[in-house]
Formats: sequence, structure tokens, C-alpha cells
Amino acid sequence: MGDRWRVEVDRSLCIGSGMCVLTAPGGFVLDTARQSHPTEPESDANEKILEAAEGCPVEAITIALAHSGETVFPPED
Repeated sequence: MGDRWRVEVDRSLCIGSGMCVLTAPGGFVLDTARQSHPTEPESDANEKILEAAEGCPVEAITIALAHSGETVFPPED
């Protein structure tokens, strides 16, 4: 069984660029205010979701391991 991730978007940071939707189709949606949301708050580990988080121009997407809360992205310095 693979890792499960908890994916969150900080709405106070999100600028609605849509890069996450383009990078990980099905992983994110934009609402009517052009704010991003993960389609599922918890999902199987997925390279496209990680790419979307890495490519977010304002670093609004965070990913943590669902079972432990350990940060996957952004990396801790």
C-alpha cells in the first residue's frame, strides 16, 4: 500500500493562476472566485500533484502524509 497525502491550498495565498489544474488535471479545481481546491483533501501519493505544488507560483499548495502529518511539500529548510 502506498502513501496517502493530505493536500491543502492556502486560499489567502492562491492567486487563481490555474497552473495546478493544468499540471494535475483531476487533482485540483478552481471555484467561481478562481480559488484552487484539491478535488479530494486526501489522496494516494501522486507525482502530478507534487509537480503542481512545486509549480505553484505563490507556493499555496502544501502536502503532508495523511497518517503522520509529516510534511512532503514544501521541503523543510
